[in-house]
Amino acid sequence: MSLAFIFPGQGSQAVGMGKALADAFAPARAVFDEVDAALGEKLTRTMWEGPADTLTLTENAQPALMAASLAAMRVLEAEAGVDLARDAQFVAGHSLGEYSALAAAGALTIADTARLLRIRGRAMQKAVPVGTGAMAALLGLDFDQAVAVAAEAAQGQVCQAANDNGGGQVVVSGTKAAVERAVEIAKGKGARRAMMLPVSAPFRCALMQPAADAMAQALAEVAVKRPVVPVVTNVLAKPVSDPKEIVRALVAQVTGTVRWRESVAFMAGQGVRTFYEVGAGRVLCGLVKRIADGASGVAIGTPEDVAGFKAAQPH
Repeated sequence: MSLAFIFPGQGSQAVGMGKALADAFAPARAVFDEVDAALGEKLTRTMWEGPADTLTLTENAQPALMAASLAAMRVLEAEAGVDLARDAQFVAGHSLGEYSALAAAGALTIADTARLLRIRGRAMQKAVPVGTGAMAALLGLDFDQAVAVAAEAAQGQVCQAANDNGGGQVVVSGTKAAVERAVEIAKGKGARRAMMLPVSAPFRCALMQPAADAMAQALAEVAVKRPVVPVVTNVLAKPVSDPKEIVRALVAQVTGTVRWRESVAFMAGQGVRTFYEVGAGRVLCGLVKRIADGASGVAIGTPEDVAGFKAAQPH
């Protein structure tokens, strides 16, 4: 039980993700078909053929990343006999990955999750006019230092710590001018690097309140069950299983900090030694190694990864 399954967030998307799994395994194809049907469009065509800038649109990237994660999860269950309730101590996901974690753990259906993420992507995009908000990565400052930088940069505008990714990587989000000030202040405070990020909106800050309201409304219309394994949420950095708490955490997440460093540290503190990153990319594997001494991160997103996972299991 010293395992956790973790699910990537926005930025991990790539044209072609999940295609090899769909070609090789019927359970993966079934997930992609279910997502296409739930959205009433061929999201898979965009995922597998691009163009990249269409896939990167928040309203496409969010359900697409979830689809790739759940396809890989279903293949692990069918091919390698993975049973989350039996095998995993926790699940967790980075930002939208929390929805993937909840779907993997049976708290949400795949179809509902796809529709919720489409709503979430659109609401987050629409919450702030393009060009008025921004995000920046501050590297080489610890979380408290980054929070202080954001507070100093705000000057009556919005500037908040949006992601505490660990390993001295904090992302700030808010009004464009305030975030630009934060970059300059961070450089003066000894940040190794501070740079603006190529994002379309200032996620996870107070400017996203209209999107949080939209999610509260959307989640009120969806059945949320108890997950088969506790979900470590972004906003609390601790496990929840109660459906009402899960919904509260998902709404708070839109404007709150992704406490990824604390989430991984919590799981490691509970004895988790191996973190399986399920879906596209291996961003979280890199963060795990920087956050938790002695923990390993293993990415599972291709047929080769699945074969490697099977081969590593004790028989």
